[in-house]
Amino acid sequence: MLPNEIILRPRFQINLKGPAKSILQLFQNEDTPPFVVKISDHHVFIKFNKAESHFWSPQLQIEVVDREEGGSTIYGLFGPNPTLWTFFMFVHFGVATLFIIFGVWAYSNNALGKETDLQIGLMALMVIVWIVLYVFGRIGKRKGKPQMHQLHEFMLRHAKVESLKFHGLSGD
Repeated sequence: MLPNEIILRPRFQINLKGPAKSILQLFQNEDTPPFVVKISDHHVFIKFNKAESHFWSPQLQIEVVDREEGGSTIYGLFGPNPTLWTFFMFVHFGVATLFIIFGVWAYSNNALGKETDLQIGLMALMVIVWIVLYVFGRIGKRKGKPQMHQLHEFMLRHAKVESLKFHGLSGD
């Protein structure tokens, strides 16, 4: 079972008895609505089709590898749409850069004995923008949680897995 509190990008690991090739074949031609499955080498990407996806829809990436002692291991990662993730990281980077620029500007004005009210106000605005981004992220996580459970169940059904062992749920 998935834990109640799903973090931003949870990872999991499942040890299986069969070889990786047979596990990957279970996902071949499994585009069953509302899921779209793409396979590349030992990676399987499972996401929702256009009709079911929304701005916050998650996707599941799994990698199936053979173990030396026999059997195989599935490494999974739940995450947001890569375009959305890139956009959020770009905005965070932009806000951080502006915060630093405004801080340097404020320091320079202070060293020259000039007013710093504008710069301090802009720095405060960047902190507010960070808070708004955090709130949007939490809202998106909440909206995507039911679909994350659907992806999880779909993967377990097709990989014929009974139990799941989570690792490194640190939300990186």
